[in-house]
Amino acid sequence: MIEQYVLDLQDVDGTQVGVVGGKGAHLGGLSRIEGVRVPDGFCVTTDAFRRIMTEAPSIDDQLDQLSRLNPDDREAIRALSAQIRRTIEGIAVPGDLAAAITRALAQLGEQAAYAVRSSATAEDLPTASFAGQQDTYLNVVGPTAILRHVSRCWASLFTERAVTYRQRNGIDHRTVHMAVVVQRMVFPHASGILFTADPVTGNRKVATVDAGFGLGEALVSGLVNPDVFKVRDGEVVDKAIAAKKRAVHALPTGGTHEVTIDARQQEQPALTDAQAVRLVQLGRRIEAHFGRPQDIEWCLVDDGFQIVQSRPITTLFPIPIPETGDQDNHVYVSVGHGQMMTDPMKPLGFSMWRLTAMVPMHEAGGRLFVDVTRRLASPASRAGLLEAMGKGDPLIRHALETVLARDGFVPTLPDAGPGGPPVGGAPAPIDTDPAVVTELIERSRASIAALERDIRTKTGPALFDFLLDAFEEHKRVLSDPLSIQAIMAGMEATWWLNDKLQEWLDEKNVADTLTLSAPDNITSEMGLALLDVADVIRPHPEVVAFLQGVDGDDFLDELAKLAGGTEARDAIEAYLDRYGMRCVGEIDITRPRWRERPCTLVPVILDNVRNFEPGAAERRFEQGRQKAQKKEQDVLSRLRALPDGDRKADEVKGMIDRVRTFIGYREYPKYGIISRYFVYKRALLAEAERLVQADVLPEKEDVFYLTFQELHDVVRSHQVDDQLIQQRKEAFRAYHALTPPRVLTSDGEALTGAYRRDDVPAGALVGVPVSAGTIEGRARVILDMADADLEAGDILVTAFTDPSWSPLFVGIAGLVTEVGGLMTHGAVIAREYGLPAVVGVEQATRLIRDGQRIRVHGTDGYVEILS
Repeated sequence: MIEQYVLDLQDVDGTQVGVVGGKGAHLGGLSRIEGVRVPDGFCVTTDAFRRIMTEAPSIDDQLDQLSRLNPDDREAIRALSAQIRRTIEGIAVPGDLAAAITRALAQLGEQAAYAVRSSATAEDLPTASFAGQQDTYLNVVGPTAILRHVSRCWASLFTERAVTYRQRNGIDHRTVHMAVVVQRMVFPHASGILFTADPVTGNRKVATVDAGFGLGEALVSGLVNPDVFKVRDGEVVDKAIAAKKRAVHALPTGGTHEVTIDARQQEQPALTDAQAVRLVQLGRRIEAHFGRPQDIEWCLVDDGFQIVQSRPITTLFPIPIPETGDQDNHVYVSVGHGQMMTDPMKPLGFSMWRLTAMVPMHEAGGRLFVDVTRRLASPASRAGLLEAMGKGDPLIRHALETVLARDGFVPTLPDAGPGGPPVGGAPAPIDTDPAVVTELIERSRASIAALERDIRTKTGPALFDFLLDAFEEHKRVLSDPLSIQAIMAGMEATWWLNDKLQEWLDEKNVADTLTLSAPDNITSEMGLALLDVADVIRPHPEVVAFLQGVDGDDFLDELAKLAGGTEARDAIEAYLDRYGMRCVGEIDITRPRWRERPCTLVPVILDNVRNFEPGAAERRFEQGRQKAQKKEQDVLSRLRALPDGDRKADEVKGMIDRVRTFIGYREYPKYGIISRYFVYKRALLAEAERLVQADVLPEKEDVFYLTFQELHDVVRSHQVDDQLIQQRKEAFRAYHALTPPRVLTSDGEALTGAYRRDDVPAGALVGVPVSAGTIEGRARVILDMADADLEAGDILVTAFTDPSWSPLFVGIAGLVTEVGGLMTHGAVIAREYGLPAVVGVEQATRLIRDGQRIRVHGTDGYVEILS
C-alpha cells in the first residue's frame, strides 16, 4: 500500500521513529510547533527499506559476517560495508515503491530541487545522536535522480563510520532501519547551527549560534570558520566574526559548488545581533517542545528562519534535579572524584549509596553529587569547605573558586553555624593510644557480625524493613565520633609534619616516608596478603599452568584435582573470606565482588608468582618499617641541631607516634562499609532469585536497574515495569560516554578546574604530589584490573584506583591516576608502599601511551614523557 511507503511530513510526529527514523520524526515534530517553519517534504518509510533488503538475499550473509567483525578491524569493516552498499545501490526500486515516491514528488513539484536525507531509526536519539553517520544529498532535481539518491541513503546505513559507531555502541545492525526524508530545497542567504546550550561548557542558559553564508555544508565540512554568537537572556554576550572566504551554493541543474565570497563581504557578519537573538528565541521554543537542549540546523531566507534539522545534544552532562524543585542557583561537587570511582553507577548502586551516606546526594548521569551551595554561601563554612576540597583535590577547589568569582551566582548568606570539622587546625582531642584503633576495629567487626546474623531469616517485604533499620546502624557506625577523631588525628598529624618539617628542615612531604608500613592498614595488608597466596602457589607448576588458562569463575573447584591444588584453593578461599567483598568500583553495590568473580584476581596472583621471591610480603613490610624508623631518627637528630631543637624534636616525635598510630585506620571505615554492602547485596540477590523463580523477572541482575525503593515495591507487588528496566539499561550504556565534571552548576556548566603551577618543565603533565620520590619506568596504561600484566619496574597509569587496586601496588614502581587527592585511597596506599605517585593528572590515560617511558615526580607533582 502507498501509505506504507510514503508519509507527508505534516502527518509525522515524534512517536514514529520506527517508521520514519530519528530525523524524520524530529522534522515531523518540528513542523507542528507554532512559529517554526520547516521546508515541505515527505518521508520514505522504513517499510520501503525493509522491502529493498528482502530483494537481495545475499545481504543476510553479509550482515552475519559484519556482526562477527572486531570493531577495531577497520580494514575488514571498510571492505565488507562497501560490499553491502554496492549490493543495496544495485537493487532496482520496485515499480509500486517508485510510483509512491514520484506521486509524492508530483504533489510538491516534480522539477523542483530537493534535499534527500538519510533518517535511521537509531539516530537523533536522546542517548545517541549518530550525527554525520549517514548521508545527505542537496539540490537533487528530477524523479530519476531522486530515486537514485534515495537508494544511496539506504546504502549509507552501511558506511564504515556508521557501522563502526553502531558496533562501539553495542547496537545490532539488523535492528536499525533506514527511512529517507525528501524536502524542498532551501536556498539561504545564510545558514548554520544553533546549540541551545553551550556545547563546550554545558551551560544551558548560554546558546551558541554558528553562522556562515550560503548553504550549511560549508560549515559542516569545515570549509570555512563560522561567525560565533553567544546569546544569554535575550542579548548577544559575546561574538567572533570570522573571515568567510568561501561558501557552498546550489547549481541550477542540480548539485552544489564552492564559490569565493566577494572580499568586501568576507568580514561582514552572516547575521545581525537582532537576528541571532531571534533565532535563539526560536531555538528555545524548539527546546521546550522536545524537553532537552537541541542542536538545530537553520537557514535564513528573506529575513525568515527555516529549520531543516533538530537533534538532542547528547554530549551534555545532565543536571541534578533539586528535590525542592526551586529555580535557585546550585553548585554541585562530584562524589565519584572523592570516592575514586567516576564510572556511572546503576540505579540500585546509586540509590543504596545515597541511603547509607552521611549527607544528601543528587544523581545525574549515573553519578552522585553533593549540593554545596549553602556551605559556599556562608563565609565561615566556605573557608573550611575550600580548605577541605583543596586537600582532597585541588582541581575541585579551583573550580569552586571559579564559580565564586562570578557576580552573584552564589549569594552570600549569614553564617548558619559551624561549617563542619576544622581542617588542618589543631589535632583532635584524642590520646595517641593504639588501643583506640583496636577498639574501633572490634566495634566494626561486632556490628557486621550482628548484621550477618540478623539478616539470615529476613525475606520479602520484611527484608526491606530490616535493611532500612540496618542503614541507620550503618550511618551510626560511620558517624561514630571516636572513629572520626581517629581519622582526623592521622590526617592532621600528616599535614602538621609536612608543614613543620618543610619549614624547619626545608624538606618536602617527609610524612610520606614516616608513614611507611604503618600498622592496622587493612588495604595495604590486602595487597601483601596476595603475595602470601602467590607463595603457596609458586612451588606447584601444575597449579600455575592451570591458572594461566583460567577464564571462568568455577576454577576453585577444579584446583583440588591437581598436585598442590588443595593448598592453593585453601589459600585463595582464605583470602576471599577476608577480602572477597572488594572489587573495582566497589561503592556501586551492583559491581561483581571478588568472591563472585574470583578469576579477577588470577592475573595479579600470576604476576606475583612471576615477579617475587618467597617471603616477599613480610620483607616488604619490614623494609618499609625500617625505612620509616631510619627517617624518624634522621629527622629528630637534624632537628636537635637547630635553635630550640629539643622542643621541636619532642613535638615532631609526638606527631610521628600519632601519625603511625592512626594513619592506618584511615582505610578501615571503607572496608567496613564494603563488608556491610556485600551482606546487603547477597540478601537482595536472594530476593531477586525468588522474583525470577516467580516469573516476575527474566534474570536476577535486572534488579540492578531499579532503585532500592522500586525493588521494594516489586517485591511487595510482584509486578515490574519491563520497559523501565530496558530504558535504564540503555541510559546506563549512554552514561559511559559522558565525562563527569568535578563541579557542576544548576545552569549545566561543567567545571574541571585548573592547576596554577609555574614550577614544572614545559610539556610535563601536572597533577597532585601524593607520595614522594622520583621514578622512571615503562608506563602500563590499565583501565581494568583484570587486564593487568605487570613486570617489575612498571608504572601503573589508570583513571582511578580505589582500595581494590592495592594488590597491584605491590608489583609496581610508581603510580599515575587521573582522579585523586592527598588523602584518597590510592594516595594513602602509594605512601604506605613507598611508591612515587602523582594523581589528578587530567587525561593521563589518553596522553600517556602504554609502553612509553615516563618519569614520575612524586615529590613535586608532575610526570614527564621520555619516549
